[in-house]
Amino acid sequence: MRMGEEMGKLVFGMMQSLDGYVDGVTDRLEFPPPGVALSRHFNDHMRGLAGCLYGRRMYEIMRYWDDDRPDWDAVDHDFAATWRAKPKWVVSRTLKSVGANATLVAANVDAFVRRLKEDVEGEIDVAGPALAASLTDLGLIDEYRLYFRPLVLGAGKPYFAGARPPLRIVASDRIGEEAVRLTCVPA
Repeated sequence: MRMGEEMGKLVFGMMQSLDGYVDGVTDRLEFPPPGVALSRHFNDHMRGLAGCLYGRRMYEIMRYWDDDRPDWDAVDHDFAATWRAKPKWVVSRTLKSVGANATLVAANVDAFVRRLKEDVEGEIDVAGPALAASLTDLGLIDEYRLYFRPLVLGAGKPYFAGARPPLRIVASDRIGEEAVRLTCVPA
């Protein structure tokens, strides 16, 4: 990296229940779809990203946006088009290929992500608790965004997949009428 250039910033953010479980992880307990304000927030967020770094399971969930669906509204179509246009890097030892605008990362994840942070300017979304945990263990996550929704699931996959280093709250804000975002950085 040359002097004056900015590094990429890895941000792990997901919706979660008040008891700390993330969306879409069980067949019997799921979040209701986000309302218009929260959906627009995530559309704007996606537009501002330099790219997305996914674990296998989260990438497979997000592939839902690959093909238009007749029941989508304008907000859904907007998100899908924006998501499709973003570069995606998928960390997986089991996938043999990935979809359009995606790169498979099967080995040397630590070195790849460090190089990605050096080469890509802007915010890189990290998606998936297991991937985020491994990147946190390597000291690579720059920021955590916890989107709390007023639900208690009682079970599922937790946002934090293991012990975390101390965090410091740098911001909190309400997103529409259904979520509060808490932004933290390593202390």
